[in-house]
Amino acid sequence: MSNNHVIGILAHVDAGKTTLSEQLLFHAGVLRAPGRVDHRDAFLDAHPLERQRGITIFSDQAVFERNGHRYFWVDTPGHADFAAEMERALSVLDLAVLVVNGAEGIQSHTETLWALLAAYNVPTVLFINKTDRPACDVSTVLAQLKTQLSGDAVDMGGWHGGDLPTAVAEAVAERDEALLERWLVDDYDPAVWIEALRGQFSRRQLFPVYYGSALNDVGVAELLDALCLLAVRDAVGRQLPPSPVRDAASLGEGGFDSADRSPKAPSPMELSPEATEEVAPFRALCYKVRHDAQGARVCFFKVLSGSLRPREEFPVAGDTARVNELRLYSGTKFTPLQQAGAGMLCAAPGLNEVRPGDVIGAGGGHNRFHTEPMMAATVLWDGDVPAGRVLAALRTLEDEDPALAVMANEATGGIDLRVMGRIQLEVIRQLMGDRFGIEIDFGPMRVLYLETIAASAVGVGHYEPLRHYAEVQLRLVPGPRGSGIRFESLCHVDELALNWQRLIETHVFEKAHKGVLTGAPLTDVVVQLLHGRSHLKHTEGGDFRQSTYRAIRNALMYAESVLLEPICRFTLRAPSDSYGRVMGDLARMHAQADAPQTDGDRFIVTGEAAVSAFALYNDDFLAATHGRGQLQYRLDHYAPCRDAAAVIEAAHYNPLADDTPDSVFCAHGAGYTVPWDQVKAHAHCPVEA
Repeated sequence: MSNNHVIGILAHVDAGKTTLSEQLLFHAGVLRAPGRVDHRDAFLDAHPLERQRGITIFSDQAVFERNGHRYFWVDTPGHADFAAEMERALSVLDLAVLVVNGAEGIQSHTETLWALLAAYNVPTVLFINKTDRPACDVSTVLAQLKTQLSGDAVDMGGWHGGDLPTAVAEAVAERDEALLERWLVDDYDPAVWIEALRGQFSRRQLFPVYYGSALNDVGVAELLDALCLLAVRDAVGRQLPPSPVRDAASLGEGGFDSADRSPKAPSPMELSPEATEEVAPFRALCYKVRHDAQGARVCFFKVLSGSLRPREEFPVAGDTARVNELRLYSGTKFTPLQQAGAGMLCAAPGLNEVRPGDVIGAGGGHNRFHTEPMMAATVLWDGDVPAGRVLAALRTLEDEDPALAVMANEATGGIDLRVMGRIQLEVIRQLMGDRFGIEIDFGPMRVLYLETIAASAVGVGHYEPLRHYAEVQLRLVPGPRGSGIRFESLCHVDELALNWQRLIETHVFEKAHKGVLTGAPLTDVVVQLLHGRSHLKHTEGGDFRQSTYRAIRNALMYAESVLLEPICRFTLRAPSDSYGRVMGDLARMHAQADAPQTDGDRFIVTGEAAVSAFALYNDDFLAATHGRGQLQYRLDHYAPCRDAAAVIEAAHYNPLADDTPDSVFCAHGAGYTVPWDQVKAHAHCPVEA
């Protein structure tokens, strides 16, 4: 069993998550005194932007030790605009604390976080914060937790060691038939019950609920004790849940000014992995990339199995790599590591080929994240600044946040980004100025469409300029909605060596492929490798990149493409006197609303609507409710666009002026281009229907 535990804290913005982290880290001995958001000295909100804005933007970690165990405390952003950053951190958690604002109750982003925790199968403790507020009614919030999140939310009565309260012991027995029989005959054994509690918690059969006031340091020490008690059983190096991945082997800086608050430097314990860990192959998940003040790239990863020492080699991206240095971070400080063991969060400079979500070491693969931006924006800048410089700076930010999906628009000469909202745009604007000295602005945000296909299509990509050779034949097959891009090979290794097939797979995933209707990213497609051909002397790795890209584009030119638009799930609460106006607005937006429910002098409506109609509704909604309404929405899924023809016409997209579907063949010692609709006739491999 590993002695490393990764605990994450998540919350809707302004729930008091950072304040709770500060108090907990103070009790854990990491801080000499807790910081405060309003004092701009929070330990894990060390970036100047976070201190200036008073919100968490980047995930960061602290490390502490208790009773021979090492705990990694991971703070995550609470604002929905930074949900992608939050999910990347969530992917490495062993357990989580979900903070609920006791004065506000469950909010829309709270439900989003709950769904993500379920998707990643993370055992979760619920903490009701701000119990000192007059508006907080703990019993009411507990009832909300049971109805809106899970009926298995159990009030722990403040338990943090020793015998279990009677109500908790009974709740544990109710979820275990053997224990229930013993409970009914008064055969209660505290040790047995506590171990059962740990098991039920780790299997997400029971969700402990604690409450208090982080600002006033009420209930924090008890929460810390309980987390350490509950974590021990969950220390076995929990694997990520199944999720759409590349292959079957894959898984589903600033300092401190105040001397009296200086964080204690982490003092990593010497690892003593058990025999099973010593023989297990090294395998780790990259969850974060940062660049330090000197611009050096640092890759953060969680060790899933085995161990790693500096200068040891390990597989990565179809090749081998090694790191010269391993680091253990706590806040902005780090200490060198001589060995990284299973369950640890580590960092290493370099690893330029590794991106967040990549699995390095044995098996390889990629974890696909659920959080996707709904909007896009075009970058604007002074014409005196070279476009290449702007693009390079944005690529650095994309390296840290792959969800940005920076795209150079060759048709307009502009640069597009995928974004979550306006706050994120403001942060990007400031980062570009502070880090790169480039002043930028943005055009209006627009809906981010996706494209898929309605039926299978075959494409061929051939790349044969002089002294180069590669041919790839692919079939694109419609995939289930929300499945992203998947790959499978139907090509025999006798026709194309396995190393070339794996390289083709890598090229399928290394960039976002554009559809041919509007240039929107391609999704929900299975890419099947049918045939491939290499040359003994002239084939190089880059040749298959060219042929793979061209084959995908070639298949799309033959395919029946479908434009997809984002659909949001919304919840609105409004005064009863605005019912007619609000329901009329929803009807005009073609929203699919559920039956309204009443709550005193207010009504509640949930439902679905196209983001294109709903994203700009907030101002009208506030006007209709005279500022007394609450409106929350989140991306739920993508569906065929109901006004596709108008969107396609407005895009003015030329698929032949972007990624090319043509191929390059060779004759008489020179390469020549063959138009996309003639490539199949020139192909060297037999072309399947």
